[in-house]
Amino acid sequence: MSGRRALAATCVAAALLTSCATFEEQPPAASWQPQTPLTPQAAPEPDTGGGDSGGGAVDAPERDPGEPIPPPDGCTDFHPAVLATCLDTVVAVAALPGDGSNPTALVGERKTGRILLVRKGSAPTVVATVPVDATTDGGLTGLALSPTYAEDQLLFAYITTPTDNRLIRIAPNDTPKPVLTGIPRGATGNRGALANDHRGALLIATGNAGNTAAAADPASQAGKILRINSAGKPAEDNPTPSAVVVSGLTSPGGVCSSLDGSKTWVTDRTAAADVLYKVDFGKPLGAPAWSWPDKPGVSGCASPTRTLWVAMSKAGHLQNLAQAPDGTFTGKPQIVMGEAEGFGRVDGLDLMTEQLAIGGTVNKDGGKPVSSDDRAVVIVVEAAGGGSGID
Repeated sequence: MSGRRALAATCVAAALLTSCATFEEQPPAASWQPQTPLTPQAAPEPDTGGGDSGGGAVDAPERDPGEPIPPPDGCTDFHPAVLATCLDTVVAVAALPGDGSNPTALVGERKTGRILLVRKGSAPTVVATVPVDATTDGGLTGLALSPTYAEDQLLFAYITTPTDNRLIRIAPNDTPKPVLTGIPRGATGNRGALANDHRGALLIATGNAGNTAAAADPASQAGKILRINSAGKPAEDNPTPSAVVVSGLTSPGGVCSSLDGSKTWVTDRTAAADVLYKVDFGKPLGAPAWSWPDKPGVSGCASPTRTLWVAMSKAGHLQNLAQAPDGTFTGKPQIVMGEAEGFGRVDGLDLMTEQLAIGGTVNKDGGKPVSSDDRAVVIVVEAAGGGSGID
C-alpha cells in the first residue's frame, strides 16, 4: 500500500511539473470583474481589486524533479502540488473551471469566514470575509460556483450564524446577501456541504442540528439535501415542488456530482459509522454504498468517471473506490496520500477536471500541522489516459 501512496504523490508532482441575515456590518466584498480567461476552457476569475494577501507565498526555488522534496520552510512549501500555504482550516473548496494547466480555486476557512483565491506561484488573496459562528462544528463549511458562473460570477457559501445555518450569495461589486435562511442550528450537527450538481442547480447537504427527528421531518430543512436554483428556490426539475430531494442525514462531510451530472454522492458521519450514499433525487437514501465503522472522518468527495474519492479528515488520508459504469464499486477502497506521502488531514475537495481535484487541509484543527499549514493542494484523481492515479 505504501508504494501506491508514494506513486500517487509522485503523479501529483509530475502533473504540475509538466503542465508548465443581513451583513451591513461587514466590509464590502472585493470587486469582481471579468478577466481574460487563463485557458480557452476557463471561466472568468474574481478580480480581488488589489486586496490583502491571505497567507504566505508559495513560490519555491527551482529544483530537480528527481530530488526528494524538502520539508516546508515557514510558509514556503516545496511540493509542486501545493497552491497556497499558511491558511486556516480549509473545509470549503470551489475549483475554478480550466483545463488543469494552471489550477485555480476559491477556498474558505471554516473558523474565520475568509474566502480566498489561490493559485500556484501567487500568494492567496482575500476575495471576501463573511461573519460566521464557528463555536460548534459549523462555520464556513461549503462553497460553490453558480451553475452559470461564466456569465454571472456568483459565488455561494454555506455558513453558520449565531441563530441559524444559511446560504449566502456573493455577487460582483456587492456585499454578501442571504439567499436561504432559517436552516436549524444546534449545539451539534451544523456542518453542511455545498456543490454544483452540473445539471443546473445547487445542492446543499445540511446537518440535523443535533435532532435526529428533524432529519426525518419533511417540514424541517435539517438533515436534508436541498436542490435549489441561484435564487434559493426549489429547482424547476425537482421530483416535487419542494427543495428537499433527500432526507435522513446526520452530519454531512461532503456532497459531490460527476462533471456530467449523472452521479451524485454524499458523505455522512452517523452515530454508528461514517458512510457514503449514492443519491437519487426524490428517493430514500437506502443502504450506504460504503460504510466505515472506524469513523475516519469522511469529508469532501470527488467523482471522476472511473473512481470515487473521499477525504478522511481524521485519519489523515484519502480513499478511492473504483466505479463500474452504473456507479457500483468493484473493490475495496484504496488508501492514498497517507502518512509522509500525503498532506495530513484533507477535508474540502472539489473536482476541477476529470483528472484533477483541489483539496484543502485542516491540520490546524486537531492534526499535526507543519509550518506551511493549512494548505490548498492539487490532487490527481485519474491519470490522463483515464486510469486512476494510483494504478
